[in-house]
Amino acid sequence: MMSSNPTRPPRGRLESLDHAEPARIWKARCFIHEHLGEELSLARVADFVTISPNYLSEEFKRVTGSKFVDYIARTSVEKACELLSISNLRISEIAFEVGFQSLSQFNRTFKRLSGKSPTEHRAAGAGHRQALPARSLLESSH
Repeated sequence: MMSSNPTRPPRGRLESLDHAEPARIWKARCFIHEHLGEELSLARVADFVTISPNYLSEEFKRVTGSKFVDYIARTSVEKACELLSISNLRISEIAFEVGFQSLSQFNRTFKRLSGKSPTEHRAAGAGHRQALPARSLLESSH
């Protein structure tokens, strides 16, 4: 799941490497987590970390093991899983909250990465969640 601090990327594969994550990649991952609900192009993130988009793409893949777009999709679905588990937001609201521009694209990506539809994911966790009011969740995420 997501890290409790939205400005820091979650720990994972990088922790087991023998060398430290390069600062620009760490900074890029933090930027992605901070701006998840916004349009996140390779060019925008590269501009933020002051390197070329091509170099960011190559380094991102080398360091994280994931393509840039795959990382954003996976991070968005992880956040959506969290929102599905703790809120009563409609699935369409969650899709847009985590940065998808199309509900059908969100549903396809969610199922591809999680193995379940958003509705199935929510139903599977229904007995294990304490829902927060939808309004307070949206307000706290911005």
